[in-house]
Amino acid sequence: MIYSTATVPVNPEGETPLSRAQAWKGLELKARDARLFLPPGLCTRCDVAEDSATHLVRDATIGGVDLREIITLEPGSKVTFFQATGPREGAIINELFEDEAGGLHLKFYCYLGLRGKEPNGRAEQAEQTQFDSDNGYKAALLSTLKRTRELVADGKL
Repeated sequence: MIYSTATVPVNPEGETPLSRAQAWKGLELKARDARLFLPPGLCTRCDVAEDSATHLVRDATIGGVDLREIITLEPGSKVTFFQATGPREGAIINELFEDEAGGLHLKFYCYLGLRGKEPNGRAEQAEQTQFDSDNGYKAALLSTLKRTRELVADGKL
């Protein structure tokens, strides 16, 4: 089983502040179209197949791999990506929260397994190492916030 977590401040010193509503809109837009938030060429397809008040279903090609995700939206606070098809099974969560001092943070955490691979085997260990690396999900959180700031500055969010 793969478990990884990372947390970053939404408004670090020196960055244009984002409100909770703006940060949430960025997360919601990322759920609907990952191409806008991932490095160029990494996500080549991202189509919403179903959209309801409680969830959406998207079909995407990320890193050359086709997958289907059921995504639940808890407005203003949490987006959960359930891996319905693809190489991984489990959930990836992006959550907004305030710390004791009132600072807004964005947290990533996941519980995943690799379909057809030995539990805790080499493949899962390699995935764990990647997720926890400097280029893993912490970088994805920072990239999401950077892109959200760009969209706000451009008047698109």
